[in-house]
Amino acid sequence: MAGVVITFYSYKGGVGRSFTLANIAVLLARWGHRVLCVDWDLEAPGLREYFRPKLDGDPEGGVVDLVADFRAGTVRPNRHIIPVRLDNVPGTLDFLPAGGDGPAYPGQVQGINWERLYDEDFGEYLERCREAWTSDYDYVLLDSRTGISDVGSICTAHLPDRLVVLYTANMQSVRGAVDVAHRANVARNALPYDRPQLPVLPVLSRFDTREEYDRSESWREICLKETRSLFDSWLDQDVPPEVIARHLTLPYVSYWTFGEQLPVLLEKSPGADQIGFALETVAAVIAHSCDRTELLAENRDAYVAAVRTRTQNFAYDIQVSMPRSNLAVSRDLVAELENLGIRVGRSLSGDRSWLGRAETDARHLCLVIDGKASRWQLAEVELFLHRTLGQDRRLIPVLTEGTDSRELSGYLGNLRHLRLGPASGPAKVARSLADEIGAGRALVDTGQADLVSLLRQAEHARLRPELWDLVGEFASELPTAVGAGDSSRAQELGADLAVLLRPRRDDTGAVPPPREVRKALAWAQQVLDVRVTGS
Repeated sequence: MAGVVITFYSYKGGVGRSFTLANIAVLLARWGHRVLCVDWDLEAPGLREYFRPKLDGDPEGGVVDLVADFRAGTVRPNRHIIPVRLDNVPGTLDFLPAGGDGPAYPGQVQGINWERLYDEDFGEYLERCREAWTSDYDYVLLDSRTGISDVGSICTAHLPDRLVVLYTANMQSVRGAVDVAHRANVARNALPYDRPQLPVLPVLSRFDTREEYDRSESWREICLKETRSLFDSWLDQDVPPEVIARHLTLPYVSYWTFGEQLPVLLEKSPGADQIGFALETVAAVIAHSCDRTELLAENRDAYVAAVRTRTQNFAYDIQVSMPRSNLAVSRDLVAELENLGIRVGRSLSGDRSWLGRAETDARHLCLVIDGKASRWQLAEVELFLHRTLGQDRRLIPVLTEGTDSRELSGYLGNLRHLRLGPASGPAKVARSLADEIGAGRALVDTGQADLVSLLRQAEHARLRPELWDLVGEFASELPTAVGAGDSSRAQELGADLAVLLRPRRDDTGAVPPPREVRKALAWAQQVLDVRVTGS
């Protein structure tokens, strides 16, 4: 799947646009993505200062050299891309500067006539650059010039798939940002390229709630009133815009206003009052493609964790929580799981170190319950559910002989459980656990009828074209997952399809499924129908 181009724009300067882009780029790379940052603020380039300590040398060229390449008849969009060196990051982060650091740069910028370039088909040349970038990267983040300009139009209308507009709590900033967002969608309609409506993410930046609280709340309402229309094209219709607007607010923290800094490198597990926390939230909305907002409204931490775990390599397949009252049988169960090639972590009731971790090392959690769940196990459950809401991660109780499932408290009593006993010793339960978490050889045997129903629902839906591309991709992958017996992946694809088919506030541009998507849906139904009926 091609990468996504996202422009960061602000109508006025001093809102922290480059700061926000640079930190979000680091977060996306930390979450396993390939990221390219492009400094299109040619008159006042500053993005390089955030990355300079992580670069091997000074830039020798950049965006301005695309013009020279165009005039020379060559397409070399990656010529001046330089890597940003980040430690212990599973993804990659690269940087395309505005230009070189030499004295010739100002003259290069002043010599560019953008209107004449577009008359000479520079727009088509940029399309080829865009295709090269999106084939090599998951996210291409553009740092746009402020105000209304030719460069701004390139970044807000021509190149992006999404637009992040940052503004501060004053009328010039917010109204200017909203106006440019609307102008961008009008301009896109006039482009000779196939561009859907542009989702716009409004981010209230450098917002101080620590002083003058009543005044800040009044300005929240003013900003929401001005930006409300920008939520219509992407926000789930059941989610109030005022809830998401609070999540899309970057606090004013004076410490980070000095110099060009990357707090996300220092705040690895930020609290709610730290700027890294808010930056993570905005980055997660971007990584979720502005979707699943009902989960964000319900549980912000789970929403952020969901994008982390897409590319997260867990140290263990399953964590086994062992009660002190019956350690022997728990250890036998762990041994049998390891004999099956499953990576097993262990936690012991009363182990405060496990409860204090910001993240868990295991994808799934197994609770060995002897008589009743200990208070430590109940705390483990609460943390696990809080971290994993909306993800394909399982909580599986295993009851010892004599434990009454009817005596289990609350949520645990409603879960499907496994039981240890004379007829089902640790070896048998271990095999059942392996099947439950998709580590065994069991065929996909749950939820297929629901998946068929979902595919039939998709046939009659109306969605925006970019959403149909995703539906087609997921539907095409379903038969492979089912044929391979990958229950977890099949259920994950079904959950993603369900999210895509939810109604939006604004269905402008929605169309029936294209022919290729209908074919993918029909083939997936055929494969699943055979599994369900056994024919």
